[in-house]
Amino acid sequence: MKNFQIREDFYLDDRPFKILSGAIHYFRIHPDDWYHSLYNLKALGFNTVETYVPWNLHEPQKGAFTTEGIVDIERFLSIAQELGLYAIVRPSPYICAEWEWGGLPAWLLAEQVRVRSSDSAYLRHVEDYYAFLLPILAKHQLSQGGNILMFQVENEYGSYGEEKAYLRAIAELMRKYGLTAPFFTSDGPWRATLRAGTLIEDDILVTGNFGSKAAENFDQLQAFFDEHGKKWPLMCMEFWDGWFNRWGDEVIRRDPDELALAVMDTIERGSINLYMFHGGTNFGFMNGCSARGQVDLPQVTSYDYDAILDEAGNPTKKFYKLQELMKKSYPQLDYADPLVKEAKAYPTVSLNDKVSLFSILENVSDCQEAFYPKSMEELGQNVGYTCYRTWIEKDKLEAERLRIIDARDRVQVFLAGEKVATQYQEEIGEDIFLNQLTKETDLTILVENMGRVNYGHKLTAPTQRKGLGRGVIADLHFIGQWEMYPLPLDRLQELDFTKEWQENQPAFYRYHINVEHAQDTYLDMTGFGKGVVFVNQQNMGRFWERGPILSLYIPKGYLKKGENEIIVFETEGTYRENLRFSPEPIYKDIL
Repeated sequence: MKNFQIREDFYLDDRPFKILSGAIHYFRIHPDDWYHSLYNLKALGFNTVETYVPWNLHEPQKGAFTTEGIVDIERFLSIAQELGLYAIVRPSPYICAEWEWGGLPAWLLAEQVRVRSSDSAYLRHVEDYYAFLLPILAKHQLSQGGNILMFQVENEYGSYGEEKAYLRAIAELMRKYGLTAPFFTSDGPWRATLRAGTLIEDDILVTGNFGSKAAENFDQLQAFFDEHGKKWPLMCMEFWDGWFNRWGDEVIRRDPDELALAVMDTIERGSINLYMFHGGTNFGFMNGCSARGQVDLPQVTSYDYDAILDEAGNPTKKFYKLQELMKKSYPQLDYADPLVKEAKAYPTVSLNDKVSLFSILENVSDCQEAFYPKSMEELGQNVGYTCYRTWIEKDKLEAERLRIIDARDRVQVFLAGEKVATQYQEEIGEDIFLNQLTKETDLTILVENMGRVNYGHKLTAPTQRKGLGRGVIADLHFIGQWEMYPLPLDRLQELDFTKEWQENQPAFYRYHINVEHAQDTYLDMTGFGKGVVFVNQQNMGRFWERGPILSLYIPKGYLKKGENEIIVFETEGTYRENLRFSPEPIYKDIL
């Protein structure tokens, strides 16, 4: 068996070993494309793949564990090993990653635990998860004939807390369930985060995260080593070669020439993990959210990241420029031409069916009733939308005042089926005036969870609980007697398109496309308002006319030969009679 050690350098079978790694998140890429991405990493001349492990996909409901489909991490690791790649694995419980709640499962919000702490209740949940996950990873360690070199303890904890007892508890659980490969931590490379977030006193390797100024950042890391008498190799565990995007912001791009030189500077001094090598896609409702002041800023579906490979896994200018410099400085490494997939613009298809959400609520959700509204988590729901309905009486002739208290993240208010207001976080709580035409009128509120914060102090904030919060006030009193419909949108096979469609209401739109030979494509969502798209019942992610991206990437693996069903759930009443496709992403100019 091969042997990996950390001394004054990394050693593989007693020979110095420079780790040249790239991040590829298996859970952001269709399994049919794992080989493509991993091959291209090897073709660049690199020797290692790094991945996070998302707890919320491996245990989506408490006690319900899975490694099937897009979370078949064993298959991912095996493909990497067959290609001659080693692996670095960062097995939660928190991953950040611009991922929904940083990978923490939303059902924890109903458990009254303090996450990322030594809270015994929280650690019991971590242990249940680790008892399932870690024996699987243990089989793929280098010492067991696999390809995993080392494992991370937690993730950038120095940017969140300083509870060493918690970090030690996580490390101990990792050892308990069979991980024997070396451990490491990764944090910002300055002393404050390193002091708070590392276990250097326990002889666990410390690595730094940065995207430029390698000399300066490695000097800070080296100074921390010297302070503690450690002779360790320097490694940038996350070299940020691009950045993520938020709704309404400009697409962030980094100059390929500048990036390639910055990477080479880092490699000259130490080892590297490119974050990201291939970013992929936040399928479903899994996009994360940035916290800025009082307002949370949701991130887009695409995790293209302006990475070395684009969202579809094809080489960018950064790939070719970096490979060119690598060949000059390290001619002894193995290089190859990258694989390239072609995307296709399928013929435009026409709308087949449409139906309003309010006409089929009972088909796609089970109603729960309570006097006061319950949060999404109290309803046993993790992501998506929640619909609340009640009846209100008319108390006066003039318009009556309504206020929504503590809802997250976005609400649409309907009176007798007519939309009267849309509010976002910064507006929720402001007055809404209703003109009731009858003595008693149905009030319906659709609440959207636009993504939980994935980084920083707001991880534990009440804002990460979604739904109606404390409730709705008419005049000066809270309204009671609510019907509540959880809408994770996982029951689309029960949609009944024979029922009514009404203008300006949230609705489902169904299209069909016949495919002879499946190829990647991009759905052109220009002309639609806001919502999500399903291809053959699989959630491709969110779209929003706000931009900056107006298309959704559809990997060929989600298409099949013959007839394919595409369902668009759109909340604004803005849709197209024809659905168009593109061979490339479509961007909106952000002024």
